[in-house]
Amino acid sequence: MLNLAEEEEDEESANEARAELLKILKKVENFEFLRMLGEPDDPNNAILSINAGAGGTEAQDWAEMLLRMYLRYAERCGFETKTLDIQDGDEAGIKSATIMINGEFPFGYLKAENGVHRLVRISPFDSNKRRHTSFASIFVSPEIDDSIEVNIDEKDLRIDTYRASGKGGQHVNKTDSAVRITHIPTGTVVSCQNERSQRQNKESAMKILRGRLYELEKAKKQQVVDEVNSNKMDIAWGSQIRSYIMHPYQMVKDHRTDFESSNVDAILDGELDEFIKSYLSYNSLEQSI
Repeated sequence: MLNLAEEEEDEESANEARAELLKILKKVENFEFLRMLGEPDDPNNAILSINAGAGGTEAQDWAEMLLRMYLRYAERCGFETKTLDIQDGDEAGIKSATIMINGEFPFGYLKAENGVHRLVRISPFDSNKRRHTSFASIFVSPEIDDSIEVNIDEKDLRIDTYRASGKGGQHVNKTDSAVRITHIPTGTVVSCQNERSQRQNKESAMKILRGRLYELEKAKKQQVVDEVNSNKMDIAWGSQIRSYIMHPYQMVKDHRTDFESSNVDAILDGELDEFIKSYLSYNSLEQSI
């Protein structure tokens, strides 16, 4: 159609053909991208946890910035989100948060975010306007349905209840409804405080724990040591997967794929598509090799 339009110098038909061609190329690109999401767990809902690294208020503020980034990304993708647990920072930000993300292939996309994220900026909390480096870790696991068995021995669990903190309904801050579960053999700790009752919080916490243990066991069987330890890495220098530089220049760089962008503000506003695509392409190539 394009060739005919050009031969006849029909600009209107040529423009129409170019528009159709772009649509087709976009569809091909999307099909190729979905082909990378071929792992059994990729269609599952995602449970994403954020933990601030050492550094007090700086790291806790960075953790809250990451939480906003992932909530904005989920919104852009049409995913639904639910906050399962959040621990406020001492002065600002958050110490940790866990959110459930529902939709089409959320785990397939967000598994690219597992690891330590580093921020370099002029601190808004430093009266001398010095540059600070902050770290936070991201761990993403799939929501596991009942058809997949994850054996958890009750004797291996330590279950603590405590009074929920933060904003909430009439029962929050008045009863010990929040639940923290520690899986002693692996040292995995999960918590939930945003449901109305202790029973509901325990059910949600067990769901998070099942997903975490499933991911760890899957990585162990595949002998992928880096994946199995991704949530146990030091949240500090040398272990980051991505750096977000806001001073002395603007750049976000993924250290696994070397993909980078100078549009820091857009990325912190949830525009993560290019980083996620570059990681999935890189990972797909690594597996094929």
